[in-house]
Amino acid sequence: MEIILKQDIAGLGYKNDIVKVKPGYGRNFLIPNGSAMIANDSNKRLTLENVRQAAHKAAKLKQDAEDLAQRIGELTVEIGTKAGESGKIFGAVTVLQIADALKAKGFDVDRKKVILKESPKQVGTYKATLDLHKEVKHDILVNVVAE
Repeated sequence: MEIILKQDIAGLGYKNDIVKVKPGYGRNFLIPNGSAMIANDSNKRLTLENVRQAAHKAAKLKQDAEDLAQRIGELTVEIGTKAGESGKIFGAVTVLQIADALKAKGFDVDRKKVILKESPKQVGTYKATLDLHKEVKHDILVNVVAE
């Protein structure tokens, strides 16, 4: 079944994308929650017209995301946490801590835009991806240190 997404859904697509999903997922979850609508001809035309009208605004959002990625550059964020003598940390470093560290450095990035491939459980350096725009992804280094 083809649906048109009304909002960004991680792992599925971005707003106004036409994606194929299993009928049960579409009819029982996405459409009732208001996250999607059926991709019939009239809805496709309506979505294409909305995308065309919002193209200028989307170009500005993309440019702002590229500017933010340029300003961040090769930034390394340092997160201090309690750790044992072996280097294993108590708990885990979360995307909220990374977003707060970025905010402290002057970069306002939503915590939902920070993606960790692996959850840091040891002291060391890890890679995080910032999903600033659907076409702009930026990698930063997260250095986990013991306090």
